[in-house]
Amino acid sequence: MKVLLITYYWPPAGGSGVQRWLKFVKYLPSFDVIPVVYTVKDPDYAVEDESLLSEVPRDVEVIRESIWEPNSILSKFNPKEQQKSAGFIDPNPSFVGRQIQYVRANFFIPDARKFWIKPSVKKLTPFVIENKIDVIITTGPPHSLHLIGAEIKKRTGVKWLADFRDPWTNIDYFHSLPLTQKAKEKHYQMETMVLKQADAVTVVGNSMKEEFIDRNDHVHVLTNGFDEPSKTEEVLLDKKFSICHIGMMNADRNPKVLWQALKELTEASADFKKDLLVKLIGKCDQEVYQSVSDFGLQEHVSFIAYVPHKDVLRFQRSAQVLLLAVNNVPSAKSLITGKIFEYLQSQRPVIGIGPVDGDLADILNETGAGQVIDFDDIVALKQLISSYYKLYKSGKLQGETRNIDRYHRKHLSRDLADILKSLSSN
Repeated sequence: MKVLLITYYWPPAGGSGVQRWLKFVKYLPSFDVIPVVYTVKDPDYAVEDESLLSEVPRDVEVIRESIWEPNSILSKFNPKEQQKSAGFIDPNPSFVGRQIQYVRANFFIPDARKFWIKPSVKKLTPFVIENKIDVIITTGPPHSLHLIGAEIKKRTGVKWLADFRDPWTNIDYFHSLPLTQKAKEKHYQMETMVLKQADAVTVVGNSMKEEFIDRNDHVHVLTNGFDEPSKTEEVLLDKKFSICHIGMMNADRNPKVLWQALKELTEASADFKKDLLVKLIGKCDQEVYQSVSDFGLQEHVSFIAYVPHKDVLRFQRSAQVLLLAVNNVPSAKSLITGKIFEYLQSQRPVIGIGPVDGDLADILNETGAGQVIDFDDIVALKQLISSYYKLYKSGKLQGETRNIDRYHRKHLSRDLADILKSLSSN
């Protein structure tokens, strides 16, 4: 069977948004599903990783269509906003910054990629018919891509799978947008329309499934996962007691309880103070820098800018402990950062900071990879760090991860292929 994937994020885009479908496209042909990729030409990506271009299968057909993105124009009025991803919303914007945030939130619904909808529908409608596409797939965010899927289905009758890598109206930063009530209602209406019209919906976790199930009877949990590295090299563990976080850290994700715990532990033990090294790999909000400074931890924290994905894997495997910080927002229970699955593959102990009854905690508990500590539970966090540090000093700090094969990208691609084939046969 033949499917058409409509995605905004595709190499050379960097970050976690591109990994999910890059890997599905890699493995789907093993299950007799041939993907065609439709993506943007000359996009305005906040992060690029040229190394990912080598991971695109050589025989996959990739169609690119130009897109007009207003963000580059808006950013000229406020240079601070240049190259900011959606998760980084300035909590204290200037007057001009406030106007730009208002325009983005209320005039570009569902998002600033809405101007790609009409040209994409025009280009893809005859393509779907002429190439006998069995199923179209749209993946968001940006959720404007789901509107492309809805219109193509309406015009051609082709089956449509809507994939949600993140929630829509329940996404972590939605509560921070300066939305009018009218704009909020429009988002809710669009979200409901997409969920009701899609023939099937895939989501990354159980909480999102529960959120959507009342609007679509065919919601499937298809988590993110890990893949085998193309080259396996021996990696030595850091000599320091390293705590490593991979990925962006915006203000909502800033783990203040961790900084407080580390401050108290360094004050209580000269050895701990000498051994501690925190690595934050990826873009961090200014609030994170400020917190590190406020707690007097500058000498212990290393800020490392975005690194290619192949190097990320090396950082993960060399860390003594891996850190996952969940956004402290109303939807926190449903948040599962894609990096957790590569953390599992690295076989290093994981400290998660977030809801102890959330989807992330379930994964860590089921796999034995680590423990989630609540946002404000400094006592439990200090105890966990201290226990890991004691094992580190004795040379016995090891991961105890188990039962992770189901999160391999090939296994997940087989599950996806089954969903797509069931749609095609109905």
